[in-house]
Amino acid sequence: MARSGLATRLYRGEAGLDVVGRRKLWFSVAGVLVLLAILSFLVSGFKLGIEFSGGNSFQVPASVGTLERTETVTEEALASAGGGAELVTAQEVGGPSGNFYEMRTSELDAEEAEAVKVALAEEFGLNADQISANRVSSAWGSQVTSRAVLGLFIFVALVTVYLVLRFEWRMAAAAVGSLFLNLVLTAGIYSAIGFEVTPSTVIGFLTILGFALYDVVVVFDKVQENVRGITANNNQTYGDAANLAVNQSLMRSLNTSVVALLPVGGLLFIGAGLLGAGTLKDLGLVLFVGMAVAFLTSILVATPLLVVLKNQEPRIQAHNKRIEARRGAIARGEVTPKGTAKPTEGDEPVDPEAAALAGAAPKVGARPAGKRPTGARGGRPAGGGGNRPGGKRR
Repeated sequence: MARSGLATRLYRGEAGLDVVGRRKLWFSVAGVLVLLAILSFLVSGFKLGIEFSGGNSFQVPASVGTLERTETVTEEALASAGGGAELVTAQEVGGPSGNFYEMRTSELDAEEAEAVKVALAEEFGLNADQISANRVSSAWGSQVTSRAVLGLFIFVALVTVYLVLRFEWRMAAAAVGSLFLNLVLTAGIYSAIGFEVTPSTVIGFLTILGFALYDVVVVFDKVQENVRGITANNNQTYGDAANLAVNQSLMRSLNTSVVALLPVGGLLFIGAGLLGAGTLKDLGLVLFVGMAVAFLTSILVATPLLVVLKNQEPRIQAHNKRIEARRGAIARGEVTPKGTAKPTEGDEPVDPEAAALAGAAPKVGARPAGKRPTGARGGRPAGGGGNRPGGKRR
């Protein structure tokens, strides 16, 4: 029989990937990525939108020309207005009345904002009322931030209580650790790319927490099923059973992640990239990166971390030592595995496949295996009589 391909074995949970056994590698990689994320926080920081840092926005009809020309004109208007204000971002946005260019600047006072608006109107030959100007206070952004942090703590608290009741506290600790790792890595990538932090970014961060939790629960549910009564098992350690659960749930998690990433990828690469919908890129990037990282952390970090925590439990420690001692005795030939005949002195090695075929072959002179004909004497007509007609005896 041809050997099954990797994809088939993955679907059956028979790939035998040693995820838990290589946990030191995954932890090392995760540690390096966390250090890089922290370095990005310190060096690049976050590019805060005017909702958080405060500032002004000017909306110019897209009919005036290209976005690049509008940026140039806005920078010149800011320079002539004085005050040292700078252009922060420029993007094309679609609206009910058509597309327009949104120019976001650092904070201006009322006179400077009016001067910039008039300069833009004169340069593009528009009426001043055709350009919309808005001012955003940084106080609003601080309120959004404080409420987002409060929502994060409430979410983590509820998740912890649920996981403790549904599983156990060690699984809850491993899951929450995976969630925070997911947030740090996603924030590090966001900081390195340099996208503007907007309220959509905050919403995206809170959204990926739910997706990451779903991935972890799928894997932990299978782990719980495999480790039930593990101390009565003479063949598997806790790590072996957890690694089997990862293999069995790998394709399910992968399929779920791919299906979720496809529309988010369309939102990011097609909507924001090709169509120029700049308001979608902040949300799209957070969701795409966060969901991809959530899949990896649920498989490569959460379950190995759970095994590390469970191996500190005395009951599991004793069980693992017993299994390792038994495996060592089997390797030395001191113990014969159950179901294997112990060879006697002078016996030659026997091919297991040949032995199975020999056991299945019929013995010489044996009656062919089949259903015997019914009758009083196994093949003869009922009522005896040999070759005599089956008439009524007198």
